[in-house]
Amino acid sequence: MKACQDFEINCFQDEDGVFAAQAPAIPMERRGVSRAEVEDVIRSPGQVLPGGKGRQIYQSKLGHGGRMLLRVVVKEDSIGYHVVTAYKTSKVSKYWREP
Repeated sequence: MKACQDFEINCFQDEDGVFAAQAPAIPMERRGVSRAEVEDVIRSPGQVLPGGKGRQIYQSKLGHGGRMLLRVVVKEDSIGYHVVTAYKTSKVSKYWREP
């Protein structure tokens, strides 16, 4: 895996879920997810799982006792990490994979 600090992190989802040329922060903020939280999860994920369409799912448990999960769906390329979507969920047992 590439070292994240060497790459640009771009958020590319617009309100309709379509890739946008520039990163609007509004959709993530409406979900209660900040850009800083997304960057933290990409730089230091609790887990990285394979996703569909060549994407990776970076996720980390949040809060006291890890009762919430922040999931960041990422498309990586040679330029950087392109965030497709990011959201918080309480369905930790559904998504978290124990080794």
